[in-house]
Amino acid sequence: MEKKGILIVISGFSGAGKGTLVRELLSRHGQDYVLSVSMTTRAPRPGERDGVEYFFTDRERFEEAIEQDGLVEYASYCGNYYGTPRAYVEEKLAEGKNVILEIEIQGALKIKEKFPESLLIFVTPPNAEELKRRLEGRGTESREVIASRLARAAEESEGVELYDYLVVNDKLEESAEEIHHLVAAARRAPVRREAFVKGIREELHSFAKGAQE
Repeated sequence: MEKKGILIVISGFSGAGKGTLVRELLSRHGQDYVLSVSMTTRAPRPGERDGVEYFFTDRERFEEAIEQDGLVEYASYCGNYYGTPRAYVEEKLAEGKNVILEIEIQGALKIKEKFPESLLIFVTPPNAEELKRRLEGRGTESREVIASRLARAAEESEGVELYDYLVVNDKLEESAEEIHHLVAAARRAPVRREAFVKGIREELHSFAKGAQE
């Protein structure tokens, strides 16, 4: 089997618990995965370290990275750029690590265009009522913000079918293991074992040619 890892995009409704789910996955199988480190133009917050929480840079260098196709994806938020460095992702994939990106649905579909072999997983709670309960249970957001998040979730639900897999995040431990098993199965897909397929094809053609002579 090829050593190269899989680029995994995890998306989900706000309140679906995707961040908690990713942390559980990393705590259980950290040797197989790495969470992508984003690059940003915002200033570091107290305690943040360059190359750990983020790769910190200035606007000029970030825009150079955009022009040189040095980012897997990027977005502008509250006056700052955020993006995923291509070199970092490709380095970790070459090491055999499965690289996890936590991004929203539009970014996920752009990733799929650039990296057809990427694996898209959408995380959802068991039902809409549970999603509403989780958002309200945070106790940190106004009714207007919650309503906005629910409206956004309704919009995002229109694109769920474009993902490779849907994971219902009901029981945290079971959901984390489900993702791990999906990734293990995905590594066996022919599209991700090109070297093996090419090798056996060439041998078969060689044997066939020899048998005809």
